[in-house]
This record gives sequence, structure tokens and C-alpha cells, in this order.
Amino acid sequence: MTNECGRIPPGPAERYHISQDLLTWMAEQFRRFGDIYKASIYGTDVYVVTDPRYADHVLRENWQNYRKGQAIKRIALLLGNGLMVSEGEVWKTQRRMIQPAFHSKVIGAMADVIIKANAALLEKWERTAQEQGHVNITRDISLMVLDVVLISLFGDDYRQVAPHFAILSEESSRNLQFAQEFRSLGQVVVQVANQRRRMNVSSVDILGMLMEARDRDSGQYMPDRQLVSEIMTLVVAGHETTASTLNLTWFLISQNPEIEEKLGSELDNLLGSTFPDITDLPKFTYTRNVIEEAMRLYPPGWLMTRKALKDDQLGDYFVPAGTEIYISPYLIQRHPAVWVDPDRFDPDRFDSSQSSERHGLTMLPFSAGPRKCIGELFARVEMQVHLMLIAKRLRLRSVDGNRLELDAGVNLRNKHDFIMSPEIKAHNARSDVAA
Repeated sequence: MTNECGRIPPGPAERYHISQDLLTWMAEQFRRFGDIYKASIYGTDVYVVTDPRYADHVLRENWQNYRKGQAIKRIALLLGNGLMVSEGEVWKTQRRMIQPAFHSKVIGAMADVIIKANAALLEKWERTAQEQGHVNITRDISLMVLDVVLISLFGDDYRQVAPHFAILSEESSRNLQFAQEFRSLGQVVVQVANQRRRMNVSSVDILGMLMEARDRDSGQYMPDRQLVSEIMTLVVAGHETTASTLNLTWFLISQNPEIEEKLGSELDNLLGSTFPDITDLPKFTYTRNVIEEAMRLYPPGWLMTRKALKDDQLGDYFVPAGTEIYISPYLIQRHPAVWVDPDRFDPDRFDSSQSSERHGLTMLPFSAGPRKCIGELFARVEMQVHLMLIAKRLRLRSVDGNRLELDAGVNLRNKHDFIMSPEIKAHNARSDVAA
């Protein structure tokens, strides 16, 4: 199909209906029409792309021509105009002010928080193993990750704020009612900030750093309304994506004993009596490959949408201004032309010898380009520390009844909690890594 400006991608005549699972529907059209197709989704003309080169053009090469699309509306209801939602000069200003809080040195200083939270979780699971009981790893990991996020954000005020934010782990739905209840927690952030100002407290946690940050052009502090949006964004983004990835990682490991064995061997060989500095984490290549492969199969951010500000071109196809572009990491990261046996869990595919020839955007679990996730390093450190501490000590056996059934909402999650039986590895009957 062509118009006066150029070719238009093929696509389904039927419109997407809200009653259908969007991920399943998009995957079916991908099989029918290929790497780019035009569809009507939520009443809007959409190009769905599954070729990494198209994603690269939208997210990196010509990113300034694209603003956030439809999917961000649901997030805006939850988080306000934070870094994930904001555009233009507001986004640039906020990104500059927030970036120092995620410098590698700052994250290194937070490593003890991550290690202690996981050591406490390990102790709990070891007690259950001794009692030959079961653990709800979905719930336990969610609570642990939430603790890490809240301590990193609020520091000494953690105990004051933690009960209010428990809704993130206690409530599984992500509907309008949840959004309204969560948005109301912004007043907790303001209360803590005002309390610090009254007491003239300067804290080294992330909230403290954002309260001290100044716009480099105007010299102004971040207004409270924006401070609230940024903290709420960091709470949600830092909690749900990491918790979901770890949850699904353990399920995948439990289904693949040979991978569990190889992971354990690396940890036995490299993990000594004290936990390494985070600068040493890259040495644990197989551990990192396990996490990467879990994110390839089940990226929490399964869909990104952009909207063209001006006319553009994707390969041979004309993109009219106003067109929504749907980019699904889930579909790109399972593309059969890129990945051999794409639905199989195989961490070895990320060995340097196998991955060097792939396009850079065949993996984009944290997005790409200038709007790449600001918390990527923090999330990667947190996930690796967790896996290293737990997998060295314990084997997690999946019990009957666990099933994989995805919920492709704002984030990709499993619909059901995973229940597992922890077993202490024979050579690790006693903990030997200092927390």
C-alpha cells in the first residue's frame, strides 16, 4: 500500500479489541505480517515494529522526533509527571538533577543495604529449609526488593514510610483504585521532606540528594510537586521491575537443573568468604548471563510506545506525524530471525563469542537511547547480589501447582505466586559469606 508520501505497512483489517490480551494479539500479527505492520489499537493508528533497526531509529537515531505514546497515560495516572512521563525541557532538567543519585559510586555505597536485605531473606529461607517447609518466593522477593528501594530512597526515615508503601506488595491489582490510593502516598514524601527541613537534616539517601539538587541553569531547587513525582516514580520503577525479574528467574532456574548446577559451580569457584566489591561483579559472567537470559524471555517493560512529532521514514515505510510506534522488547527479544530456539532458557547465548554479532538493540530490557532507564545499574547490581547470595546457599525446588501465566499490564508479571521448597546445599550447610 502506498500514499502520496510513501509506502504504508500492511496490517490486519480487524481492530484490536480491549477484551483481547494485547501481547498475544500483537504476537499473532507479527507472525502474519512481519517486522512492521499497521494496526488500530485503542482507536489510534499504530505501527508495531519488531526489527531492532526500526527500534534503533525511534529510540536512538531520531529520538527527538518521538515523544512518549499511549502506554504512558496509565503510568501518568500512577506517578504524575516524573522522569518516566515528562517530556521536553522538563525531562531534560529533571534528568540532569536526578542523574548524580545513580552514579556508580553512589550505588556502590548502597551495596550494604542490598546485601543486608538479601542476607535477612536468606536466613528466613534457610530456616524454612531446615523445617522442610515451603516459601512464597513471589511475595518474599517483592517485600525484600521494596525494603531495598525504600531504604535507599528514605534512609533513616524508612520505618516511618514503609507501612504506607506496603500496598505495593500487598495489592496485586494495578487498576484505577490502586492508582488513586498510591498517588495519595505523595503526602508521605512531602511530610518527610518538610520534617527534614524543619530539623535542618541533610541526608545522603536519594531523597536527600534530590532535595539538595539544583537546576544548573536557574539554580532553583526541585519543587515539592516534582520531588514527589520523582520519588514515586523511583519507588514503582525500582520495585516492580526488579521483583518480577527475580521471581521469574527463580522459576526458570527451578525448571533447568543443569543451569542451576552451572550457576552453583561458578559461585563455588569465585565467591569467597566475604562478599566482593561491586566492581568485581563482572567476574561472575554466568550469573550475569542467567539474569540477562531471564530478562530476554520476560522483560518487565514489555512494551514501549512513542508518537511521531513530524513525518518520518522507517526503512521503506512512511511514518506520518502523529503515528504511534509500538516497540515490544518481548517480541524483539524472541525474534526467530535473531535468536536460535528463542523460547528456550539458555544463558550460554550471552557468551561473548555468541553475542558479538547481534544488533545492539536485540536486547532492550531497560529501553535504549537518551531515555534509557536511569536505574539500570542499580537494578543489575541488586539482581546479581540477590542471585549470588541465595544460589550459593540454597536450591529452590518448584512445588506442584506452579504455573507460568503472564499478565501483560503496565509491567510483565506472572499472574500467580510461585511457591517453592528451599533446600540447603550440602557443602553450604553453614553460611560462610559475610553479609
